[in-house]
Amino acid sequence: MTTARLIEIFSAIQGEGLNVGTRQIFIRFALCDLRCHFCDSAHTWSVPSTCRVERSPGLRDFETHPNPVPLNTLLTWIERQNSPGLHDSISLTGGEPLLHAPFLVEFLPLVRRATGLPIYLETGGHRPQQLQLILPYLDSVGMDIKLPSVSGEDRWNEHAEFLQACHQADIEVFIKAIVSSQTDLGDLAKAAKLVASVNPEIPVFLQPATPLTPSQQFGGIPIQAPTPAQVLHWQAMMKRELKQVRVIPQTHKMLNQL
Repeated sequence: MTTARLIEIFSAIQGEGLNVGTRQIFIRFALCDLRCHFCDSAHTWSVPSTCRVERSPGLRDFETHPNPVPLNTLLTWIERQNSPGLHDSISLTGGEPLLHAPFLVEFLPLVRRATGLPIYLETGGHRPQQLQLILPYLDSVGMDIKLPSVSGEDRWNEHAEFLQACHQADIEVFIKAIVSSQTDLGDLAKAAKLVASVNPEIPVFLQPATPLTPSQQFGGIPIQAPTPAQVLHWQAMMKRELKQVRVIPQTHKMLNQL
């Protein structure tokens, strides 16, 4: 039986990147193989014994169900969430959804047929082989570039291969990069050149880090948002290589959304 390891299913307003402000059904998968210092979702790094599922879109009337979840059960939950005309797309998020690529290969064609909704992948952008398995079923990809000075991760080669695969598949793709007061200018210059080498028209979103409480900090490393002067300087520098560099914080936190 094909199953998924999940954190939660819910309906909310997308708060980041190109789809900001749109209404989505979020499928949050468990597990992540990265350990970014700025992560505000460390609870997704492992598999809980249960997941929570919203019964009515946007009402936060959660039920608790055991993990892992059978494919047909998940499909039923998504169909229940899909009120006519309400949602703009389905967001695959996490954790890292591509750790569940074998499940997604079976699930995505069924959920597209059942809902008629576009499929949007939110990803760390570091698993190009798994991406290839599900590219035919995706409509758009929000790909992170993990700046080493901010995330503690160094994935440049994987990012380059991943972005090239998205571009060659001719699907909508954009880049998100978390920036903090500790961001190294060289990391941003390298990111700009990487994107420009694939296509300088690909939108890049600089997302100022949301400071974490001490209990949220991975390894006790404090993360502080950059100053306005830093962000203005970085945007100007990257726009010498790229057509679209936008600065947008996590708007869903301002709206008190999940």
